[in-house]
This record gives sequence, C-alpha cells and structure tokens, in this order.
Amino acid sequence: MKFSRQTTLRAQATVTGVGVHSGLPVNLTLGPAPVDAGFMFVRTGLEGCDREVQAATEAVISTEFATVLGDREGPLVSTAEHVLAALRGMGVDNATIEVDGPEVPIMDGSAAAFVAAIDQARIVTQSAPRRFIQVLKPVQVVIGDSYGELRPYAAGFRAEAEIDFANPVIGRQSYMLELSPERFRREVSRARTFGCMSDVARLWSAGFALGASFENSVVFDETRLLNAEGLRYKDECARHKVLDIIGDLALAGLPLLGAYRSVRGGHRLNHAVLTALMADRSAWRVIEAETARRSRTRAEVGSGMAGGIVAPAYSPDVS
Repeated sequence: MKFSRQTTLRAQATVTGVGVHSGLPVNLTLGPAPVDAGFMFVRTGLEGCDREVQAATEAVISTEFATVLGDREGPLVSTAEHVLAALRGMGVDNATIEVDGPEVPIMDGSAAAFVAAIDQARIVTQSAPRRFIQVLKPVQVVIGDSYGELRPYAAGFRAEAEIDFANPVIGRQSYMLELSPERFRREVSRARTFGCMSDVARLWSAGFALGASFENSVVFDETRLLNAEGLRYKDECARHKVLDIIGDLALAGLPLLGAYRSVRGGHRLNHAVLTALMADRSAWRVIEAETARRSRTRAEVGSGMAGGIVAPAYSPDVS
C-alpha cells in the first residue's frame, strides 16, 4: 500500500522570489532523490563548486529569526523551515533542494508556493519501506518563559503551538494540528510569517528583514493589522508557528511519531527540543511503516477509535 513506502518527487519544479532577510533574488528547485536520502540542500551559484548540506539537526548553525543550515566553512542556506515544512507536511521523504542564493525565497511568507511546486513535480512512491522516529518518552526544554515538549503519540504526529504576545492585536492564541497532507494543505500551508512594526528598526539594524514587505509578511502595529487584505485565518499567527514547528522538526531526518507542544516558542526552542531528543538515545527508536501501523492500530483500539483506518501519518494524497 502506498503509505508503507518512501516517496520522492517525479520531476523538478522551480520557484523564484527574494530572501526575507537578505532581500536578494533567489531560485529554488525541488527535485527527486534516492531512497533514504532525506532532504538534501544543494547550494549553487558559489565560486568554485556547489556545496551540499543535509537537512539534519547537526547542520543547524543559527536559529535567530530563521533556521540556518551550514557546514564547517560557514552558513549555506537560511530560512529553510518553510520548504522543509511543505515537504514533510505533504508526505515527501526524499528530495533535493537546489538554492542559488544564501536564503530560501520567502514567497508570500507561507509554504503555499512550495506545496504548489510539489504538486507540479508530483509525488511518487519508492521501493523501500518508510521509516519513522518514534518518541518513546517525554523530552522537555525550558528557555526563559518558553517551554517545549515532545512526548510519545502512537497515532502519528501532532503539533500544538501556544503564543502570548504583548502586542494586544496578536495577544494569546493556540492551534493544534494532527498532521496529514490534507490537513497541512488546508489548515496551515497558507499561514504567513508575522511581525510588529515596532521590531522593524531593530531587525534592519541587525541586518535582518531586508526583503520583508506587506506581500510576504503579516504586520501589526499596537492597535491594528496593517495588511489591507486582512488575515487568511483568524489565528494565522498560531498556525504559522505550527508551520514552523513542522519545518524545524523535519530536521530529525525522518518523520516523527510523537506529539510536540510549544509555549511562547520559536526556532531556537524547536531546535533545542529536537537536539535534546536526539541526544537521549533511550528516548527514541527508528521503526518501519509496518511497525508504525501496528502501533497505531493498537492505540486506536485501546481508545475505541478503530474503524478500519490504520495508515500512519504522512501518507501522500496522490497516487
């Protein structure tokens, strides 16, 4: 059955935009990758030769305002989280991500353009069984007033984000998603990155947000939303945090079977929790799809939820 095997893309698809922090034009091309390759960034446009970096926890070199991947020679690609969220959210296991600039293009501030590119390239199944990282025991991290936790959850992957901003227009919001390609597409893929006008000068002086605009960010002042077209969801900010969680936790290298909860978190917290999980070898194990299917079936029977639905999360919604 299709959900039991790994997936990749049938062909290449390219999107073009600007980097939200660099302000520079950039092309990004999604393409096929072999079994067990995971997500591999290929940084092109460099002097000398292209450089590759695996989308993995140990490749993260910065989490300030965005997730930055690099190697011993320095940063290679910034703002990786939205394209990674689209790949993981849509059920892709293996893909190459070619980028000819220092940053993934921000597009409209969401993952919608990357989902469209995946649709264009088409998802295909591969010969090898899909593998998962199953969370076996809770792992928690506290950073200041931020809290993140990964805990066991046999039914698939669940992400929950709670935000609490001093800005009264944003305020306190929460959102929870049981991940599947259908729900990812419908509920979070179009949720845009957001910020406050009061932070703009500070970001600019630090060299960030040079490409930000009302076309790629949701912007608030102290009394109102400044985007003329309004919000796409009433809780768009919390949904975008869930989008970021999916992208940041894609750096585990395999889809997770577990539940993640973030309170007042961001990229730094997401990375810290994932790093803590991977560092504790007793907190997780790698399992194949058939084992995941049996685990989910037992969980559903035990909770009275069984109704013939036994496919684990992340099954692609294409043939």
